[in-house]
Amino acid sequence: MTPPNQTPRPGEPPRGSSVRRSSLGRRIAALGLAAGVAAAGAALVTQVQAAAAPGSMPAGTQFYTDPESQVVKWVAANPGDSRQPVISAKIASQPQAVWFSTYSPSTVTADVSKVTSAAASAGQVPVLVAYTIPNRDCGGASAGGAPDLASYDSWAGSFAAGLGSGPSIVILEPDSIALTTCLNSQELSDRYASLSRAGSAIHAAAPQAKVYMDGGHSTWNSASEQANRLRSAGVLTSADGFYTNVSNFNTTAGEVSYDKAILSALGNPANLHAVVDTSRNGNGPAGGGAWCDPSGRSLGDYPTADTGDPAIDAFLWVKPPGEADGCAGKAGTFLPDIAYDLALNAPNPPATQPPTSPPPTTQPPTSPPPTTDPPTGACAVDYEISSSWAGGFNADVTVRNSGGAAIDGWSLKWTFPNDQKVVNAWNATATQSGNAVTFTNLDYNGSLPAGGSTSFGFQGSAGSTNSAPTGFTLNGNACTVS
Repeated sequence: MTPPNQTPRPGEPPRGSSVRRSSLGRRIAALGLAAGVAAAGAALVTQVQAAAAPGSMPAGTQFYTDPESQVVKWVAANPGDSRQPVISAKIASQPQAVWFSTYSPSTVTADVSKVTSAAASAGQVPVLVAYTIPNRDCGGASAGGAPDLASYDSWAGSFAAGLGSGPSIVILEPDSIALTTCLNSQELSDRYASLSRAGSAIHAAAPQAKVYMDGGHSTWNSASEQANRLRSAGVLTSADGFYTNVSNFNTTAGEVSYDKAILSALGNPANLHAVVDTSRNGNGPAGGGAWCDPSGRSLGDYPTADTGDPAIDAFLWVKPPGEADGCAGKAGTFLPDIAYDLALNAPNPPATQPPTSPPPTTQPPTSPPPTTDPPTGACAVDYEISSSWAGGFNADVTVRNSGGAAIDGWSLKWTFPNDQKVVNAWNATATQSGNAVTFTNLDYNGSLPAGGSTSFGFQGSAGSTNSAPTGFTLNGNACTVS
């Protein structure tokens, strides 16, 4: 049964719903699969299950950061906004899911391919959300979707065709299994069958794709009820697992426990794992069960496949932080006030590389070193483009204090020779005026002892030419390029 104190979950992009969860827990009769999509999926069930071998994703998996996300565009368009540095460093720098929530059957293959191709070029794994199931969100703030299930089946096949041959993660239809109060028994059975067909179609078209189905969250349906629903929707044969906490605020620890309870109720199949949306659960749920754009929330765990738990494949930002639930603004609209509220008191993202400690000295200095700027030529910079794609690139920068004096607070400047623009940065704050760029330290990496170094990175846009920058200076003093 559904516990009486459960609260509704916002839908995407994101998403809100004033509708309570259904307590329907039905198993569906076997239905004939749609021609074409089902035949291809059934032929590959054994192959797909073999591909989804036990074990979590590699801990070093790098998820895709979309250069066209709403937050990235806002950061680029508002360099003088006082909220911009925090939003840039803590949100825009992080990989987030790309939502496909508009029913556009003629363009969806190309739209998906644009994302997966860019991610492949960047050496990253994209997280894509399919969100067009008919009667989605049961008419809530994110109502819409395909006109009927036959149209949805066709759309799902076209979506799958854009995934390509590389690895990808598909978050299949938030709300579709946990929120079913608006469906009668036949409609529910038909939806479950359609979700199963969609999962099979994705696996058939893209064997390296991982498909996760709707697991609700820990204060919604019971674990046994949600497991029954997932089983009816084909999670055992058409998916690699399920996701929980999408657009919600429950703590990571609570969700992991809930996910393991669902897995147990499913019989702990070796090929199934879970992922958790941690995009805004850093402070846990709001008081009174408020779910629609509540204040005082915080970013949760930064996206990673290094969860430390073989049952949990990843912590992901499925709900893009800063996008409204439907109360503070139209569902899915980016609002900088919400983003800033989530980011302000959140910890900084993990450094891409830890700062290098200064080499040990054989004899201690006779007096403390002065904390002045280094002389000319007393710094070295390593600038490396780590990945690039049409119109954009990622770069890693390491700056070393090669002088004899410690630096307390640094500012690295250079000049782009072409039309490059900094889109967002991590482990540093970036500003740009014309071709002149300035990167300054954050509060945790401003100290550079003699011989010490620190690293940061950024995402940029570029035209057909992307030459290395010149004129590096550290606190006004010229640097060599290593």
